[in-house]
Amino acid sequence: MNYSGYIFRLFLRIVLLVIGIITLAYTIYLSKNAIAVVIGIGILYLGYNIYEYVKRRFVAMDDFFEAVKYRDFSRWFPEDRGPKDIRFLYKGFNEINRTIKEINSQNEAQYVYLQKILEMVDIGIISYNLENGNVLWSNDTFRETLDVPSFKNIRFIESRKPDLYNTIFETYHREPNSITIAVQNDKIKVLVSDTIFQVDDDTYKLVVVQNIDDTLNKNESDAWKKLLSVMTHEIMNSIAPISSLADTLQRNLQMSLDNPSENTLDLEDINSGIKTIKGRSEGLLKFAKTYRSLSKVTHLNLERVMVSDLFKSIQLLMEPSIKAKNIEVEFSVSSKKLELDIDRHLIEQVLINLILNAIDACKNQSKPLIKIIAQKTPNRDVVIKVFDNGTGIPQEIMENIFVPFFTSKAVGSGIGLSLCKQIMLLHKGKILVNSKEDEGSVFSLVF
Repeated sequence: MNYSGYIFRLFLRIVLLVIGIITLAYTIYLSKNAIAVVIGIGILYLGYNIYEYVKRRFVAMDDFFEAVKYRDFSRWFPEDRGPKDIRFLYKGFNEINRTIKEINSQNEAQYVYLQKILEMVDIGIISYNLENGNVLWSNDTFRETLDVPSFKNIRFIESRKPDLYNTIFETYHREPNSITIAVQNDKIKVLVSDTIFQVDDDTYKLVVVQNIDDTLNKNESDAWKKLLSVMTHEIMNSIAPISSLADTLQRNLQMSLDNPSENTLDLEDINSGIKTIKGRSEGLLKFAKTYRSLSKVTHLNLERVMVSDLFKSIQLLMEPSIKAKNIEVEFSVSSKKLELDIDRHLIEQVLINLILNAIDACKNQSKPLIKIIAQKTPNRDVVIKVFDNGTGIPQEIMENIFVPFFTSKAVGSGIGLSLCKQIMLLHKGKILVNSKEDEGSVFSLVF
């Protein structure tokens, strides 16, 4: 905005006013009263002119600030009329109005865009004022999930569904928490989390509710299908020969009972058959026991453990059997101060399982090698990796290796990796695998 012309003209008027005052004083000194009167009138006019000159700018600014106060950015100031300095001022006001209107338009577009996105997601979201309970915003999914109509204050829920109100609004869920709520004479499982944020002097709470019943049912159904498929395969492999052998023995016994003279009973064959049935029955019992072991690990005895101490313990335990197979093994910790809050015995079991699998994978290699490495990632996770240069895992069975009772080995129960995964989930961690056939595998325990 051009202020130089305005300042120059104001300065010129002030200079003329000062000159007029000096001249007036001089004429009064000379006692030229008639001239003094004329000069005085001129000074008054000049003073009034300066007043009006400054005032019109302040009046224009006052009009603009009044419009801003009431958020009236639609007002247009004429840029082609009035004094030049006022036209420059009006031009600046119009530019400010245009900029604010563009910002408002962008904000409205972003708000509508965000609103549409939040309406489309299948997660219930509500934000409300913690002090008075007034709802700032909520989407349809939230109301549908909780089976409530549209409401403007959360006290509406308190008066109609106090249990639901206490569970969702009064209880703080700093971390996602799975809870069961009653809706339409039914119970559903939802995942609830919330956070508190400040806007100016007001405090708001944002609550997120997700119906996980369908997801859990689908995952549970898929897990059961995989589990039943493997269990059916294993049980059929045991029952089929038992049934066939029992049928043969029963037929021989019946023939011997019907005609003992022609069909003598071979006690050795019967004994051998019974032994076989007994052996396979014990195998089925062992299979059932391994299934039960999957559900035994339900809680943790956490303690602070130095990773280096954990590795020393496992090295002392495993090194003799590894060296007997001529396999090179390396333990490495990125820092001696690396620590974990874990159930030591369970994590030892996980590492032993992974090392035994690594031994089995690389035992036929010309230079078998196993590495166990612990390090901290940039996002402050602690990762323990078990490397081997063995045969690797075929891609077609990769997605099934953590399924209970699934095994590609001739001998094995198929619960080792399933148990490892369950133990890591209890630690709120995860187990990852990366493998290439004929190159080796890497199992990573992320804490």
